[in-house]
Amino acid sequence: MHIPSYFEFVNPAKLLSGEFALENIASELKLLGASRPMVLSDRTLEKIGSVDILRQALKKGGIVFASLFTDVPLDSSITVVNEISKIYRQANCDSIIALGGGSVLDTAKGLRMLISQGGKDILSYAGCETLPRGMHVPFIAIPTTSGTGSEATGVAVIKDDERKLKLEFISPFLLPDAAVLDTRLLVSMPARITALTGLDAFTHALEAYSCLQKNPVSQSYAIAAIRLIVEYLPLSISNPKDKKARLAMANAAYIAGSSFSNSMVGIVHAIGHSLGATCSVPHGEAMTILLPACMRYNLDYAKKDYAELLMHIAGDDVYAKTKEEDRALKTVEAVCAFIDSIKAAAPINTRLREANVSKSDFEQIARRAINDGALIVNPRSADISDILTILSESY
Repeated sequence: MHIPSYFEFVNPAKLLSGEFALENIASELKLLGASRPMVLSDRTLEKIGSVDILRQALKKGGIVFASLFTDVPLDSSITVVNEISKIYRQANCDSIIALGGGSVLDTAKGLRMLISQGGKDILSYAGCETLPRGMHVPFIAIPTTSGTGSEATGVAVIKDDERKLKLEFISPFLLPDAAVLDTRLLVSMPARITALTGLDAFTHALEAYSCLQKNPVSQSYAIAAIRLIVEYLPLSISNPKDKKARLAMANAAYIAGSSFSNSMVGIVHAIGHSLGATCSVPHGEAMTILLPACMRYNLDYAKKDYAELLMHIAGDDVYAKTKEEDRALKTVEAVCAFIDSIKAAAPINTRLREANVSKSDFEQIARRAINDGALIVNPRSADISDILTILSESY
């Protein structure tokens, strides 16, 4: 395990995990001095009743929504964040509850950023760890997918629709005060979403374990996440009502999020962000498609880390039977086999051509990816031609 000469690890969010965790939110808000939350979610979660489950849980604790916004787009948007901030202020809200997937949580982080700084345009606060604390805005994050780990990260990815770019806002002050994992919100995830979000968390953990900013705490978290995902993702797909498996995956996503929030990711995310912005490929799908080729690209530069992961991905027997010099490659093969097994169980895309990405888009994807911050901490540097090769291998 890597011991750097200096590192930092931040994970202040309180975790509420298990059945009826939602019922504890009201008391958490009161402890934070809040009573008028704005709830952010999306139309689908409102339609299937998840928003109402939250409403009833808060009502039991004497808290009602001061405002509800469910028009969050599939990709969080600069324009939408700015508009929501106006509604927040008009409704005299004093806190934020985000119920949803990565886009909803990232939108909430953007809103918190804007309100805490007293601003009107989130673009005014673009940058990496340059944001001062500002006014404290109580923030509760409730993920309804098990993948992004956004409930445990100080990162918000928000799309600039005009420039077709996904911008990263990074600050420890984006972390929520509490993350809430409740099985009632997780069992309705379709098999495809379960698979792609699970593989997203898997990629978070793999890149966090092997990137240049890895540290012993982030690596320990990454291992825990990987072991949970390998065991429980197949169960979550085959038996979606299995509450133990669903809760295990929710915790895995949270743990992986904590890991990469403190060590960063790598080339899979650098290309994936660009792929999403250019071709509207969902993030989890982009991770699934790109991970094998990117691991092969990094193989000689992350050999030790990949070799160490073999036991946690393929098991003790495979690790013991594999020669030390062959373990890193065996890990890549095990990851490919794991993805193939998930594809056999759920309708997911594992090639760019299946996701309707055109080769004519490769140049633009590569040029955007080369400027992505995640590339800085990848074990191996890359130029445009390297990224084009990875895209071709993933096609």
